[in-house]
Amino acid sequence: MEEQTPITDKSTPSLIPRTPGSKTIEECQSMIQKSLRTPTVRFLREHLEKAGCGVGENFFKAIYCDSETQAQGGYVPGQGVRVCSNYTQLQEQVDRVVTHELILAFDHCRAANLEWNNCAHLACSEIRAGHLSGDCHYKRELLRGYTSLRGHGQECVRRRVMESLNANPNCAGVTGKDAMEAVWDVCYNDTQPFDRAP
Repeated sequence: MEEQTPITDKSTPSLIPRTPGSKTIEECQSMIQKSLRTPTVRFLREHLEKAGCGVGENFFKAIYCDSETQAQGGYVPGQGVRVCSNYTQLQEQVDRVVTHELILAFDHCRAANLEWNNCAHLACSEIRAGHLSGDCHYKRELLRGYTSLRGHGQECVRRRVMESLNANPNCAGVTGKDAMEAVWDVCYNDTQPFDRAP
């Protein structure tokens, strides 16, 4: 999302914050190539093709990112999926980022009138991506320090959607929360292109 995702290529990586153990752009690009072979990513790419949106190899790019708030990556309409190498450590992280962002790309492809500055549209796509990408699997939540087992999935999706909405000045705070609640049921239950939530 151009306005919502402040992801930029950087020519001076030495000035960019890095997490300990993070990858170079080349290492991250190699990890992206491995992600492209996973069953879920292959499935999503197939469905993007079927929906009329071709996704070639150049659609996926490792970059240095200058914002910790969007530390993992983003989908940029017209450009593709970006993965932040300076905040990437594990292959599993890259797999999740690529999957999450491909769900956003699928939504952008299938909805002719999707507007990323519209808080309800943004909330809906982020709800779907959070729910369908595996971002909120209970093991990942435990590693993040969230120990609730009952209802952890929906709590996690809500929390992560609000993080995305708060990153957009138009959708921060109560505005974003109201938008999320207004579309929650419809969007959480929309599992396309999957038959059910993976």
